[in-house]
Amino acid sequence: MSENMYYEKPVLLDRDKHRRRRVRPSDSFAFAAKANSLYVAGVEFNEACKEYAIVFTRSGSRILPVVMLGLRARENLYVDDAGAWLGRYIPAFVRRYPFVLAELPGQSLGVCIDEGFKGLNDKEGEALFDEKGANTPFLQNALDFLQQYQREYLRTENFCQRLEQSGLLTEMNARADLTDGRTFTVGSLLVVDEKKLLALPDATALSLFRSGELHLISMHLASLSNMRVLVDRISARQAIPIDPAPKPPRAKKAPA
Repeated sequence: MSENMYYEKPVLLDRDKHRRRRVRPSDSFAFAAKANSLYVAGVEFNEACKEYAIVFTRSGSRILPVVMLGLRARENLYVDDAGAWLGRYIPAFVRRYPFVLAELPGQSLGVCIDEGFKGLNDKEGEALFDEKGANTPFLQNALDFLQQYQREYLRTENFCQRLEQSGLLTEMNARADLTDGRTFTVGSLLVVDEKKLLALPDATALSLFRSGELHLISMHLASLSNMRVLVDRISARQAIPIDPAPKPPRAKKAPA
C-alpha cells in the first residue's frame, strides 16, 4: 500500500512556526500520481465500489481495505499528466491532503502538514491561524475532517478484524492480460472467500447483517469486476496513436 508516500515533508502543525502560513487551493492531484493503491474507509465503499476495485492488504499486524489505482508500483492510472483526478469519487485519503494525522509516542495522534506542499506559502490562500493565533474556520474544517476520518478508520479496522477472525479472507493474485500481449500480476491481495462466507454459522451471518458489515462485504465483492477498468486504463495510456496513411497521389491526366 502507498500509505503516506506522497507526503514529502510531514511535520507537526505548530501554532508558532506556522502562524503566518497559508494554503493556496489547488485542483491538481499530481502529488498522488505515484500511489498505486490508497486506503479507503468502510463508509466510502458505497461510492468507491462503483469505479474502483476494493481489496484488503496486510500492513504490519493490521488488515486494511484499499482501492486499486494501478497495476504497477508507483503508477496511479486515475491521475493524468495534467494532475486531474479521472474518477468521479475521490477517496478521503487524498482529500485530506496536505493534512494528516500521525501517531506520536504514547499512542497519541498529532496533526501534521506537508511542508513540501507547493501551495503552502505566506502570501496567498487560506490562513491557518488568525491574528490572535486561533484556528481559522479553514483549519478547523480540516481538523474536523481528520477527526471524522479517524473515527471511520477505527470502525473500519474493527470490521477488518472481524473478517480475519471469522477466517473469511483469502489471498488472491490478480492477473491482467493486455491487448499487446503483456501480462501483469499483482500478488498478496486479500479478498473475501464467498464459499466461506456462505458456510458461516447462522448467528455469525446474522450478526454481520445487523451490523451492516455484510453489506460492506457485498460491495467489496461487487467491486472486484473493476479490475478490468485498470487493464483498460493502462492499455489506453500506453496506446501509440497511429498516423493516418497518406493519400495516394492524384493521377495526372494523360496528354490528349
